Amino acid sequence: MTTFYLICFVVGLAFCVVSLLGGVGRFHVHAHWHWGHGGGHPVAHGAGHAGGGQISFFNFFSLMAFLTWFGGTGYLLTEYSSVWFLFALLIATGAGVAGAAIIFWFLAKVLLTHQTYLDPGDFDLVGTVGRISSPIRAGGTGEIIFSQGGARKAAGARSEDGSAMDRDTEAVITRYERGIAYVRRWEDVTR
Repeated sequence: MTTFYLICFVVGLAFCVVSLLGGVGRFHVHAHWHWGHGGGHPVAHGAGHAGGGQISFFNFFSLMAFLTWFGGTGYLLTEYSSVWFLFALLIATGAGVAGAAIIFWFLAKVLLTHQTYLDPGDFDLVGTVGRISSPIRAGGTGEIIFSQGGARKAAGARSEDGSAMDRDTEAVITRYERGIAYVRRWEDVTR
């Protein structure tokens, strides 16, 4: 049983070290494991807002923490004490669950508290209202300034019908192609 505990400890610790070095060294091992809802991925696919994701207790990081604490505690108890076999197994399991719970708590309450999720709809420019900052000549190109995701942005703009638009005209983006926003006057859209 000592060998089993030692193997659990070494495997858990090795994966923890690889995970730590991966975070510090910014290298990634792409694995597509699915262990139930939210198990393989640390966060379930969110709805585009902060704090919307949920993490399962049975995730990769908690599992590796369990193996490390379980193996380490079990090894120490079987190798260096005269504790009864089943009592050592019970204590090692409790230590593993405690280690997994600490890692789970750290992930859920510290690392993922302010996690935000990208929603492709947040980057769709169609329907965005802005102001013409550089006049659009008839058949030509100007510039529109708009707000998206809390940031002020600018894009090249052309009139949807090819007409001229003066500076400070309020306009709606009707389509966005090849870096150019095609716009219509706000008054034309609201009529």
